[in-house]
Amino acid sequence: MVTPYEGTGHRDWQDGAEIPTPLRLHATPVSPRWVDYNGHMSESCYLLVFGDNSDAFFRYLGIGEEYRASSRSLYTVESHVHNKREVAEGEPLQLSLRLLDFDAKRVHVLHEMRHGGDDTLLATAEQMLVHVDAARGRSSPLPEELRRRLGAIHRVHATAPVPDVVGRPMGIRRDRDG
Repeated sequence: MVTPYEGTGHRDWQDGAEIPTPLRLHATPVSPRWVDYNGHMSESCYLLVFGDNSDAFFRYLGIGEEYRASSRSLYTVESHVHNKREVAEGEPLQLSLRLLDFDAKRVHVLHEMRHGGDDTLLATAEQMLVHVDAARGRSSPLPEELRRRLGAIHRVHATAPVPDVVGRPMGIRRDRDG
């Protein structure tokens, strides 16, 4: 059984394997439950699908049930979602993820949601994640093995240009008169 947690593109980490830019680890059709009164995917469901893509990335890194049973995980602490296009029930979604940066405790990623048929960019989500020790209720350093894997991904992903949506502040820009 394929769960949203795994996605249809689920892969496990393999030392020495090619690391694509971006990672494509999750695909799904738009569920009828995600469609709102306007006839397209509801805004909250964009974030739900990006969360499923994060979960696929976690599994790729080796953060699965056993890891979480040790009271450790990555938590999202900030998200900036840019909705670009509407998408209707049953349409195919293809998710990708780029590792923008990381340090001892934090992981900075960019998700892209594209139409699985014509590759139209539907939405992006820039997220900051923090590694936590849930038993202690606080952030904690990433284990060495995860830092090693993140380093390998980052070396590859850092060679691609950074999209314009990354790091953009939200606000209303006004001219001098307005």
